[in-house]
Amino acid sequence: MRPSARIPSILAGLVLAASGAFFAAPAASADVQQCEQSVMSHGKPSTADVAQACYEGSIGNQTSCVSSLQAAGVSANDANTACRASR
Repeated sequence: MRPSARIPSILAGLVLAASGAFFAAPAASADVQQCEQSVMSHGKPSTADVAQACYEGSIGNQTSCVSSLQAAGVSANDANTACRASR
């Protein structure tokens, strides 16, 4: 393949990768919101720490989600429930 033909191919690949990330992002934020709503339904405010913990849960790191929520003052049972909602 000529070098001049590679550049458009590389650029097209980057555009496809970026658009895939753009369309996948809203699903993760919806899961984060469900987790935060679960925390708030148990009487705790949604802080930056809660949002970060819920994000960890939404990307599959349930252990970090639970431990971070507990560090933010959420009970173990409520943290487990909220992190399950983030999946």
